[in-house]
Amino acid sequence: MHKYSLSFIRSSAILFFTYIMASIIFPYTTFRWDVDFLLTKQHLLHVDYYRLAFYAHIFSSLFVLCSGAFLFSGYILKKHPALHRRLGKIYVGLLLLVSAPSGLVMGFHANGGWMAQLSFFILTPLWWWFTYQGYVTARNKKFKAHKKWMMRSYALTLSAISLRVYQMLLGSFFMIDPMVQYVLVSWVSWLGNLAFIELYMWKKGTAAARSANGHLRVGGTSAMQLRL
Repeated sequence: MHKYSLSFIRSSAILFFTYIMASIIFPYTTFRWDVDFLLTKQHLLHVDYYRLAFYAHIFSSLFVLCSGAFLFSGYILKKHPALHRRLGKIYVGLLLLVSAPSGLVMGFHANGGWMAQLSFFILTPLWWWFTYQGYVTARNKKFKAHKKWMMRSYALTLSAISLRVYQMLLGSFFMIDPMVQYVLVSWVSWLGNLAFIELYMWKKGTAAARSANGHLRVGGTSAMQLRL
């Protein structure tokens, strides 16, 4: 399949999940305190910093999630590099200054007790650090390293999707206490994504190395034949 076709499919999938997330977030635009997730946080909603962190996180993260549909598009990167850079700056700026810091505040008060909170305390600094490294390597024109760091960053961005998918699957097929379920998905949602992207990059790097070695062997054989 053509690489642009794969890029289109990937971007379409990201936009679909962004739409799902937008439909989940939309009820919160009323700023009412009796909406879905906030029903579990009634004891915190009088605290100004928590409410600010919550709304900052959900609204900024939606744009961060959506931007991946375009940042990882091979077509846009090749045909519209200026657009790629602008979107990248928005992604990095929102994530480093808003999404990650507000996520850390929310993680401190996460449902599921200290085990779930620990997951978010590890996830959020990693999310911030991967993104920062992606920015630094782009500024230094180390684009191969930049791509790897940003793939790690976006894998953690997608944990917002995988968390809800795992919640739905566990709730549908297993009788598990809701708090235990949340602890499980709080870890698996991002560790699974990170393991997948690391395996993907390792396999791709291994395949590239084998291809390069193959070309070297063919080139060496040709040179020997010419000498003979």
